[in-house]
Amino acid sequence: MTPKHSTSHLVLIPSYNPGRKVLETVRAARAQWTPVWVVVDGSTDGSADWLREEAATDPGLRVLVLPKNRGKGSAVLEGITRAAQAGFTHALTMDSDGQHPETLIPHFMATSQASPDAMVLGKPVFGPEAPALRVNGRKVSNAWANLETLGMGIGDSLYGFRVYPIAPLMRVMHSTRFMRRFDFDPEAVVRLCWAGVRPINVDAPVRYFTPQEGGVSHFNYLRDNLLLSWMHTRLFAGFVLRLPLLLCRRLFG
Repeated sequence: MTPKHSTSHLVLIPSYNPGRKVLETVRAARAQWTPVWVVVDGSTDGSADWLREEAATDPGLRVLVLPKNRGKGSAVLEGITRAAQAGFTHALTMDSDGQHPETLIPHFMATSQASPDAMVLGKPVFGPEAPALRVNGRKVSNAWANLETLGMGIGDSLYGFRVYPIAPLMRVMHSTRFMRRFDFDPEAVVRLCWAGVRPINVDAPVRYFTPQEGGVSHFNYLRDNLLLSWMHTRLFAGFVLRLPLLLCRRLFG
């Protein structure tokens, strides 16, 4: 398959200690799209070297290496800042651990190109191997996100397979010192909805790999759920302040 090439839309993969799975992920993405950029977020597993070797023979792949771990949101901000400087307007983000459906990259990009002012959000379709705690737990975050946006229609607040318009994402990220780590995905969609960026939801399968299959997870239930709780406390306060504006948008379009 010849990957589709774009000068406006790129695939952006933030990556932290994914193991060898990152090479499978990048090669699969490259089979679907050009260009693909990877932001190595201070990884210590050797993946920066593997990716540099891959990029040395693949002009459609670019690797950015951060000297220390800053968090997913910071890695995305670094990537979109460099992408904007290079003239790109949109970025499809996906995880480096192989959980996201690379075959849907062209469809998500086409949806974005047809509605460039919107964000295209993956709505996860879980298989039987998905941990029930993860599947049920995200329902709480989704309910809060839709409350905080007065029901603008966020299909899933946590699934990181999505296409962002770069300019408004940069603006909302520079407006706060938060959304730099695991809180990036849900806070990004809420703040973009506040900024008037419409969500478009597209079903997308999510895969969970066992450690024997090369699966890697950095999710910590206590730490990350506390981070999400603090994030939604802040966002709810912001929602209350913005409620008159959100009501006007809902009533008058």
